Amino acid sequence: MAGLVQRTARSIDEMWRSVWHDSSRGEKLVVAVFLLVTGLAIPVVPIVWLARLVAH
Repeated sequence: MAGLVQRTARSIDEMWRSVWHDSSRGEKLVVAVFLLVTGLAIPVVPIVWLARLVAH
């Protein structure tokens, strides 16, 4: 079970890096505004932070 959690966390971390780090400033702004407007920033950001901690 711990392996599954760690693999899932690594996948989330890799996805976050591919979306966030490979994007221009304008694309980051669009993603941030979309998350805030839809209310997804509240559950998404802590999940990503937690996944990054578990992955490393």
